[in-house]
Amino acid sequence: MVDAKGRNMKCLTFFLMLPESVKSKSSKSTKKGNASGSSKLPPVCYEIITLRSKKKKKMAADIFPTKKTASTTTVQQYQQQNLNNNNTIQNCNWQGLYSTIRERNSVMFNNELMADVHFVVGQPGRTQRLPGHRYVLAVGSSVFHAMFYGELAENKDEIHIPDVEPAAFLAMLKYIYCDEIDLSADTVLATLYAAKKYIVPHLARACVNFLETSLSAKNACVLLSQSCLFEEPELTQRCWEVIDAQAELALRSEGFCDIDAQTLESILQRETLNAKEIVVFEAVLNWAEAECQRQELTSSTDNKRKVLGKAMYLIRIPTMALDDFANGAAQSGVLTLTETNDIFLWYTAAKKPDLEFVSQPRKGLSPQRCHRFQSCAYRSNQWRYRGRCDSIQFAVDKRVFIAGFGLYGSSCGSAEYSAKIELKRQGVLLGQNLSKYFSDGSSNTFPVWFEYPVQIEPDTFYTASVILDGNELSYFGQEGMTEVQCGKVTFQFQCSSDSTNGTGVQGGQIPELIFYA
Repeated sequence: MVDAKGRNMKCLTFFLMLPESVKSKSSKSTKKGNASGSSKLPPVCYEIITLRSKKKKKMAADIFPTKKTASTTTVQQYQQQNLNNNNTIQNCNWQGLYSTIRERNSVMFNNELMADVHFVVGQPGRTQRLPGHRYVLAVGSSVFHAMFYGELAENKDEIHIPDVEPAAFLAMLKYIYCDEIDLSADTVLATLYAAKKYIVPHLARACVNFLETSLSAKNACVLLSQSCLFEEPELTQRCWEVIDAQAELALRSEGFCDIDAQTLESILQRETLNAKEIVVFEAVLNWAEAECQRQELTSSTDNKRKVLGKAMYLIRIPTMALDDFANGAAQSGVLTLTETNDIFLWYTAAKKPDLEFVSQPRKGLSPQRCHRFQSCAYRSNQWRYRGRCDSIQFAVDKRVFIAGFGLYGSSCGSAEYSAKIELKRQGVLLGQNLSKYFSDGSSNTFPVWFEYPVQIEPDTFYTASVILDGNELSYFGQEGMTEVQCGKVTFQFQCSSDSTNGTGVQGGQIPELIFYA
């Protein structure tokens, strides 16, 4: 075919095969009009579209990659419509506004158009009615496939789902329809439940990754409880790592009071819990008070002891310092008079009574040390301290918890130092402490601790700083390394702009980072 300008064109013809009823009517009219004509009806040409000849086939997205003029506003309107159910698309050719099947499929998300099933989601009184499309849902979930197309499928137009929150169900539908993952801290646990229930594994994995990334001492106990419920062993292990290393912060968090009794017992049985036993005891009393409220009981000492049950004996009260016991546990009222007397005898008597409480102290965590210098030295004219800052930046490839720094001391006899240590991330202060340490004149390092271990995420540089006040002549490190392997953790070091006293990668102070992993 030749167009108006004389160019050769290819023709693409679509044929519509008419139904038999139409064929019979057409056949009769043909016989009346042309007696000699054949009774066989040829295919009827439905439409002819003329396309310019191309050598390479392209997908729709390749054909219209930058078309944004007239349709941009309309597309945005449809995206806004999709946020509300009971909206239908008015444009009779809305399909032409989207270049890919994914975009066209996304239009159906939370849309009444062509919906063939509805879900009433949420608890009674807080339900939301959401539209769905059986085919799309069955493609995205084996549970929906069995529900709509399986051997026991029920042809219900409305399905009630009281155990899933509407926001979580919408997040799952958005993933199934749009291939988009939209998670937030408020809905991620409920979305994980929905993804597990309807067997949407990739969404479930994304939820777990989100939880692992946002894991901290504040939410570790709650996430531990949920990870056990959802049978996510990797998340469970991550929770234990945080709880062990930052036990006192985790036990004092609000989330600790929200855990179930089984999770409480598993935490109290933990040998590696890095906390003072008086902190454990106080946290358990707070949990008991919250449990009394959940069971609609008055928060009396008798009821607290009742809801604790056998968990009470998992608190290692005999391992407390005597002052902590005398001023705390002994006067709490949750111990019987006999238990209080027996524990006092345990502290003081040569012949110790038998106790139901565990009397062996927890092992806690063993701190590891990353030493970044290969040697140390001293000179008569350095290393000097006059209120200046020694600082170094570091990064790790796995999550760790920095408990403190190892510092050099005096090179000319015994001396006491005052040390202000800080840990920052992109200028934000994460931890600091002001303490003193005694140097015996040797080239050893001396630990200075943070009040609580600081959680360090992988692949991000942090700044470790110290300001020392004491004997100006001290040891300093030499032959520094930019990368140090400590067990399964790799540390990388680089110079810090905060360092005003000469410390850098090659030499200076802060020879050690003390950490839990």
